[in-house]
Amino acid sequence: MKKIYIAGFDVFELNAVEIGKTYVKLCEAYGYIGLFPLDNEVDFSQDKKKIAMDIFLGNKKLIDEADIVIANLNPFRGKEADSGTIWECGYAAGQGKEVYAYIEDGGTYIDKFAADEKMLLDNDYVDVNMRSIEDFDHPFNLMIACSVKETVIGGFEDVLKRLPC
Repeated sequence: MKKIYIAGFDVFELNAVEIGKTYVKLCEAYGYIGLFPLDNEVDFSQDKKKIAMDIFLGNKKLIDEADIVIANLNPFRGKEADSGTIWECGYAAGQGKEVYAYIEDGGTYIDKFAADEKMLLDNDYVDVNMRSIEDFDHPFNLMIACSVKETVIGGFEDVLKRLPC
């Protein structure tokens, strides 16, 4: 059975363990083995930097074991997806693994900016700091959008339904 690494900011939710168990069970229902980041055993009595390194190495190992990554790329604490999840997607794509994303809103990245957060300058949008805003009809940065096999509008199970059997 193929293994799926479950990436996303769900690990920061107060009920993250339950969310992970639900996603792993969904993977099993669709014929896959789910690997959730919180499956790693970490000694939280250590120095914080050692804990961080153990989490990093554990998650990296799970990605190495996975055949597929499914990533929650909904905005997290702003307009962009969680930066750790983005790293995981890039790492997996760099290894030639299939990466799938899901988001709730199918709008483009430029649509995430309110009217008072952007302005048109020489046919391109810029933000309030006069930095150009990427506008390639993708929901997020082109480097992620072009590296995922498919972006599904919906949730985790919606991606599972679209995976080839």
